[in-house]
Amino acid sequence: MSLRSTSTPIQDSVLVIEPGRTEKNYYADLWRYRELFVILAWRDIAVRYKQTIIGVAWTILRPFLTMVVFTVIFGRVAGLPSAGKAPYALLVFAGMLPWTLFSTALSEASNSLIGNANLISKVYFPRLIVPIATVVTAFVDFLISFVILLVLLAYYQFVPGWNVLLLPLFVVLALLVSLGPGLQRWWPANTRCPPMISP
Repeated sequence: MSLRSTSTPIQDSVLVIEPGRTEKNYYADLWRYRELFVILAWRDIAVRYKQTIIGVAWTILRPFLTMVVFTVIFGRVAGLPSAGKAPYALLVFAGMLPWTLFSTALSEASNSLIGNANLISKVYFPRLIVPIATVVTAFVDFLISFVILLVLLAYYQFVPGWNVLLLPLFVVLALLVSLGPGLQRWWPANTRCPPMISP
């Protein structure tokens, strides 16, 4: 159905009402609003590191100190052995990285609705941008912590096996899984998608 407005000297404007138009153009709008995605992601990263007194150093100290505590308690006090030939500290740190990535991305994506409520109620843009942009912050934390892991590998002179080649695939999978709860809130109401389990 189309509605034609009154003619003006400048041009004739046509308003087209088409069923399913929003669903069809939703992913095209994601690409059209890519600059907004970059702005929101950069804002989240800047705010995250400005909220702490020591800034980026907190991202380095937090997993490192957690590794030290776990190594002392479970490796020294409890005497739990490490699986394989990897040193216990390296084993703990490598195990913490994916868990920290998943938990941080999950909490950031879940809280993106509350954090951007004012922006969402005033401006139109694809709502999918909001949880995806917040997940970028967790990925940046992961990259910084991964550099520490490389330093620890060099310190212990430990060479990982071929399984490390699957790491990029695992990182993408962890980000997609953690993004799910955020997408539950933001999925457009008129898209044909199986309903997700509500909390």
